[in-house]
Amino acid sequence: MLQTTRGIFLHAVKYAETSVIATIYTEQFGRQSFLVNGVRNKSAKIKAAVLQPLYLLDMEVFFKEGREMHRLKDARISVPFVSIPYDIRKSSQAIFLAEVLYKCLREEEPHRELFEFIFHAISFLDLTEEPVNNFHIWFLFNLTQFLGIYPNRENAETSMFFDLEKACFVSREPLHPHYLDKHDTPLFAKLFDVGFSSLATFSLTAAERKSILGKLLTYYKIHFEFFGEIKSLGVLGEVLK
Repeated sequence: MLQTTRGIFLHAVKYAETSVIATIYTEQFGRQSFLVNGVRNKSAKIKAAVLQPLYLLDMEVFFKEGREMHRLKDARISVPFVSIPYDIRKSSQAIFLAEVLYKCLREEEPHRELFEFIFHAISFLDLTEEPVNNFHIWFLFNLTQFLGIYPNRENAETSMFFDLEKACFVSREPLHPHYLDKHDTPLFAKLFDVGFSSLATFSLTAAERKSILGKLLTYYKIHFEFFGEIKSLGVLGEVLK
């Protein structure tokens, strides 16, 4: 059945000579795989240029409940980016976040609030003229609200450590290695109060950014069994030094 939906492009792998299988997070159907025929032909109706990390799409799809793969009839850019493709700080973060979302968004069911969060957050990244070096950290922190692993804020102002395994603030250093230390814990706690309007005021040094990001990725690995390594992390770190 032909359906229309908005989508957020996450990942693609080559299929046959000219086609790809695209993984797209859709508003109507959650995460889905789509066969895109002939996309690498010069005369293709759907151009490869629209299948880029976190591009926001308007789609027509042949969708049938229960199938592992569907067919993409048409895809057009819903909100044309004005800066992400041309700003290496933003494009590197888009590639990184698309990889993270590809690994942790598994539900083949609609989640409108999650879709809207991603859609509006990426639109903000594209349009903002404020510093964006910490956007990916803010995004990963707030994404946890929709994934069921949002940190417990209780005792955040008085505790010296954040236990990544228990997802809570604690007064004593955990016996395992998965926690934020005395320096990083108060920085992490500030993220509870950072919104779009105050993101530019959330300041981290390059070393702090690397440390907080590393702990956030460990947090995801603890709570998502098959999360694995993020290949784009090294490039992101070089760009945001």
